[in-house]
Amino acid sequence: MKNALLFLCDTAFALLVYPLLLRFWMQVLRAPFRNPLGEALLALTNWLVKPLRRIVPGWFGIDFATLLPALFLRWLWLVAELAIGGLALDGAVPGVLVAAAFVALVKASIYLLMVAVIVQALLSWVAPHGPVAGVLNAITFRFLRPIRNVVPLVGGQLDLSPLILIVLCQLVLLLPVAWLEQALLHGGA
Repeated sequence: MKNALLFLCDTAFALLVYPLLLRFWMQVLRAPFRNPLGEALLALTNWLVKPLRRIVPGWFGIDFATLLPALFLRWLWLVAELAIGGLALDGAVPGVLVAAAFVALVKASIYLLMVAVIVQALLSWVAPHGPVAGVLNAITFRFLRPIRNVVPLVGGQLDLSPLILIVLCQLVLLLPVAWLEQALLHGGA
């Protein structure tokens, strides 16, 4: 029963958090929204973001009306997971749970980047000029460009930068992100 509740909780919150997070990163990375993915994200998140923009201003290109609800919902998701798991929340420090939610958003952002790189690589073989190619390029370009500047094409044609970026993302997930999660959830709660 507990596993079914956790599954439903994860599914419900993921349907709210991930679109907000992807919308946030598309705005930060200046990805175009005039495509099927961008329009779907706007349709899924405008009900929450538009009213918040009246009271939560952006700052230096960061759309806090998108980021703050993602952070709040991720915090709520964490609290729900802990409650379903039977862990006592009365001893949990609220700041630690907020920090853990922020680390979870960082982790989710890295996974979103990895998915974007994989989808972009696959689409480059079958539909390089498809409707989401511009979005994927805008999301991944700033991360792939430094690698492409250092690593040449293999045989003049094979670009290994997506593979290298995925390996680097995995290392970030395995080292600093995992360490932060352990420190926050097991040392601070």
